[in-house]
Amino acid sequence: MKILVLNGPNMNMLGIRQPEIYGKATYNDLLDMIRTKADALGVEVAFFQSNHEGALVDAIQQAYFDKIDGIIINPAAYTHTSVALLDAVKAVGIPTVEVHVSDPDSREEFRHVSYIRAACVGTIRGHGLNGYLEALELLCSR
Repeated sequence: MKILVLNGPNMNMLGIRQPEIYGKATYNDLLDMIRTKADALGVEVAFFQSNHEGALVDAIQQAYFDKIDGIIINPAAYTHTSVALLDAVKAVGIPTVEVHVSDPDSREEFRHVSYIRAACVGTIRGHGLNGYLEALELLCSR
């Protein structure tokens, strides 16, 4: 099984950006956590992070041609604005889990809307970085 982990804008700033919300672990710490869990599950993982919406759309489309079995996506701010990411996930038909480190529903009103959620098989929010591990388990159990 091959899983693609996509992260949107500012996720590369984990550990620096608002540690009171996102914690002190770095982006590399997150990747290490996911690799360790993937190894334990016998799953191959690939990672992609971009601050650019089109690059994330391209990565989702490429996942189709690379025969990726599942996608874990934290669209970050694009969660609340991007119909393009929603359409890309719908187009490829790859089971996708939406992940958020914080719980957007407990934050500002504009964060309560998720466009991509309609195309996802699940959403995990507010579980910190462990949410990515839960998403990995969810995809592996399908």
